[in-house]
Parts: sequence; C-alpha cells; structure tokens
Amino acid sequence: MTPTPPSITAVLDAARLVAAHLPQTPMWSYPVLNERLGAEIHVKHENVQPTGAFKVRGGVNLLARLPRSRRERGVLAYSTGNHAQSIAYAARLFGVPCTIVMPENPNEAKVAAVRALGATVEIKGATMVEAGEHAAALAEERGLHLVGVADDPDLIAGVGSLYLEMLTRRPDLDVIVVPVGAGTGASAACLVASAVAPRCRVVAVQSAGAPAAHDSWREGRLVRRPVRTAADGLATGSAFALPQGIMRGLDDFVLVSDDDIRAAQWLLLSEAHTLAEMAGAAPLAALIAREDAFAGLKVGLVCTGGNAGPAELRRVLG
Repeated sequence: MTPTPPSITAVLDAARLVAAHLPQTPMWSYPVLNERLGAEIHVKHENVQPTGAFKVRGGVNLLARLPRSRRERGVLAYSTGNHAQSIAYAARLFGVPCTIVMPENPNEAKVAAVRALGATVEIKGATMVEAGEHAAALAEERGLHLVGVADDPDLIAGVGSLYLEMLTRRPDLDVIVVPVGAGTGASAACLVASAVAPRCRVVAVQSAGAPAAHDSWREGRLVRRPVRTAADGLATGSAFALPQGIMRGLDDFVLVSDDDIRAAQWLLLSEAHTLAEMAGAAPLAALIAREDAFAGLKVGLVCTGGNAGPAELRRVLG
C-alpha cells in the first residue's frame, strides 16, 4: 500500500525540526548566467549542506521522528550515495546504529563519506534494485528499520523545507527546476509550490540515460528502465509510487543528455563558482537545452549536490 503524501502542515513541522539542526542554505543569482541564458536565474545551493546534498533534510526529519525502540535496534538504507550520507549523518546526530547497502562500483568519495559518518557499508547487487532487495532481506534478518529511497512521507516532508526556504525568499519565482532520481525533491517541490506559491510552476529533469521516473510520469504507471548514465544521483532504474503520485502536479518533465549535464557542470564551475555533481547540474542543463522555454522568466534552480567523485571531476576539468 502506498503511504499517504505529507500535508503542507507536515512540511512546516519538518521545516522547524530541520532548522534546529541545519542552517538555511544560500540562494544566489549570477549576472553572467542570467545574461547568457536570457532569464533571471536563482541557484539554491544545497551543495553546501554538511553532507554535500539536499537529502540530509529528509534524513534529519525521519530519524528525529523515529520511535525510540526502532532507534535502539538501528536503521538500514540502500543508496548510491547522497541518500546514504543523509541517513548516516542523521543517524550519527541522533545516536542510531546505521548500515548502508550500496550497489557495485559506487562513487568512492561517497563511500568514504558514509564510513566517516560512522555507518557500516555493504556493497551488494549490480543495480539499485538488487541492492534494495538485499537491504530488505538484511533488515528483516537483523531486525533493523529499513529506510526506503523515496516512499516515505517523512523524507519528502523534510526535503520540503528546501522549497519553503526558496519560496519564502523569492515568492515571485515563475518556475522551479528540480532534478529527479527517485523523486523526493520534485514531489516536495510540487507540495510546497501548490500550497504557498500556486502560480510558480515546477519542472522536473532527468538524464535520458535513466528515464524511469520520466517515463512513469508520462505513461501514468510505474515502469523500470535500463540505467545508462554517469550521473549516479540520477541513476535510478525504477520509479516510486509515493513521489510519482505527488508529481502528477508537475508542469513538465524533461530529459537531458549526459553531455548536456557536463556542459552545465562546467558553466556552474566557471561562472557561478560552484562545484556541482552531475545531478546537481541537471536543472541548468535543462535551461541550456530549452533556453527559449525559460527566456525572460524568474527561474529557481536547485543545485542538489556537490559530491562529484575524482573521475567526474577529471571529466569536468578536462
């Protein structure tokens, strides 16, 4: 059964809780980007979170609300990296034992970061789907609380604090562009925008090399797709029911190539002094690819993370 989506009241409650543990992140406009793309662009810098990515908001909200009995037994999550760091960070914050399952060939920088936060890392499965299946079996075997990737209202409510910050600071935004892997960010954006800034459109973007969420949204049903993208934060081969249901409120959902994303990474680095991982650069890639659609608008871009590994950095700088 699909959980009930969080209400705007739940998002407001989560925002107060998150604010007790994480400072607001900056949002800046860069004249060179504005001139180059013909829009008034405001970049929300979630890449400066203590874990380097926005997902920590959801992790803090979820772990803070977890009953004491479940905290004592410990939590287990599966992720390619940023969700893992989110749960590991929050688990350390609240003194909860934490195990993370990652699929094979993970981003080594993210593995090191998760271990540094005190979590145990297990590498299992060729894909995220296989890693998730292993995680579910392991959680049952050990009596741990399994934290899903996206189908949890507390994760989405916590992430919603990001969009409250954006729309409180800039209530005049015409559109927010959000990258999608599992969909917690885009679904949270839909919830918050519809409640506090209904004239603000929400556009999602995903890599054409991993279009499961995009295709599920277009087809109105959950589908799986092969993963052929280097953007590990977008490398999700299946869609999730809870965020997909909320994302029916999206105004559009677009695909961009990995080459588009790398061009956006370089532009952020060279013109906005910002190191973005590929997922974090995907919103700017959407603007570059569809410049006419955003011309003259006030656009909020979410740089969701800055956890680029060494190989990714070499490609950007090369």
